[in-house]
Amino acid sequence: MDDVKRTYREGEVETKEALRKADGDESLADKVGNAGDELRRQAGNLGDDVNDTSNRAGDTGNEAWRNSDGESLSDKIGNAGDDMRNDMDDR
Repeated sequence: MDDVKRTYREGEVETKEALRKADGDESLADKVGNAGDELRRQAGNLGDDVNDTSNRAGDTGNEAWRNSDGESLSDKIGNAGDDMRNDMDDR
């Protein structure tokens, strides 16, 4: 899902830059707008990366907690669900 959001952000920034250059004159306002769009794109991508990392860290902690008293059937199901979610996030 994060790849879809990244691709959308890239396309959005490139489209706005192209529209600003369409009149043949790149004014100071155009340059400021392009810089702002680029910063928002980078912040969005960074936020996705941080969110993904924290989700994986939380899943690792959950698995360790479930294994601390011996792994029951419900622990195995919980770990399998975490693994499936991580596999879907990787796609």
